[in-house]
Amino acid sequence: MKHDAIVLGAGMVGVCCALHLQARGLSVALVDRRAPGMETSYGNAGIIQREAIAPYALDRDLGFLLSGMTNRRTDVRYHLGDAARLLGPLWSYYQNSAPEAYQKIAAEYETLIACSLETHEQLMHDANARHLVARRGYLTLYRSERDLHELFKVADERARQGVNHVKLSGVDVAQAEPSLVGRFAGAVRWTDPLAIRSPGDLVQAYARLFAQRRGTLHLGDAIALRQTDAGHWQVDAADDVLQAPQVVVALGPWTTDLTQRYGYTVPMIPKRGYHVHYAPQPLKPLNSTVIDGDHGFVVAPMKDGLRLTTGAELAMPDAPRTPGQIEAAEKIARRVYPLGQRVEREPWMGTRPCMPDMKPVFGAVPGVPGMWCAFGHGHQGFTLGPITGELLAAMVAGAPPRVDVQPFSPARFAA
Repeated sequence: MKHDAIVLGAGMVGVCCALHLQARGLSVALVDRRAPGMETSYGNAGIIQREAIAPYALDRDLGFLLSGMTNRRTDVRYHLGDAARLLGPLWSYYQNSAPEAYQKIAAEYETLIACSLETHEQLMHDANARHLVARRGYLTLYRSERDLHELFKVADERARQGVNHVKLSGVDVAQAEPSLVGRFAGAVRWTDPLAIRSPGDLVQAYARLFAQRRGTLHLGDAIALRQTDAGHWQVDAADDVLQAPQVVVALGPWTTDLTQRYGYTVPMIPKRGYHVHYAPQPLKPLNSTVIDGDHGFVVAPMKDGLRLTTGAELAMPDAPRTPGQIEAAEKIARRVYPLGQRVEREPWMGTRPCMPDMKPVFGAVPGVPGMWCAFGHGHQGFTLGPITGELLAAMVAGAPPRVDVQPFSPARFAA
């Protein structure tokens, strides 16, 4: 079956690339080894984070670094052997987190985040998926006055850049979330983001829209990609052999497993995350998604119950699962949040592909005509999928993107 483009990877980023290429008039095939939205896009905290105008920097505070070495923190853990393999990228991450470098990175990153809500809302409208929006906004919660004061300073700075919020005292938190146990200094309610009741379902809704618009969905192994004698791309799907002059590799943390065969690799930092669902307690509802700022986990009311999502575990995607982080988070969360019994026996696990400069990678793969990539969104692939797809499709079509895409070019990592 011949197409104008093949997109490999049916997570949020890949599906949105396929939709926007299709909107440019291209015939598109979307290929994944699983159904759309069943890998990393399935397992996140479900927030379209319009407020996240700055990426996650590496905390350069000595106390944080020393406590991290103990490997007992709830927000960040690591596999020792894998962390050693990542020393080069982590050192670059540390350097890019210095104030001067980070300020420039954040300014470039903000150009994408600023487009996140409008691009999602258009797709949700087209896909008839507004019912998946559970609520607007979420809480970032702190127990100490010092940490809360720092959060308020961040909120005020972001307000000057168009991000809306409401500051809450400890009394306000108790009124807004009476089921929480304990005393809190206060919180910030970020009022722009959208909390989604099932992230995987939203990706699937976008994939159905793609199919309704005459796109084709296929199960297949992206690693089987090859070039024909004519220079076109070909991949075996379960139901057909697909061929196209253009291919987009949007395989998240597995992207470079494929692109390195063609001479392109990057210093990716894999950050794994875990989640578990818990039965809600009808008499003790949680009204908002909450980021527990002290411990770095999220508790979110979702379709399948209350989802507890961990921070980051530095480990390769295929490394053995280590339940210590989610178990430590659960012990703390049970003392504070209205968690019922576990819905699943084993935690879900996924891997976020993060870059040392904290910016996603999308555009033409250097030195490989007809190959494009879109990956490396870190914690914000769910948020940035639609704008990434729009910008990549413009580049493929030879049209001017509406924001400067140079800061996100794959060429910045080319040898």
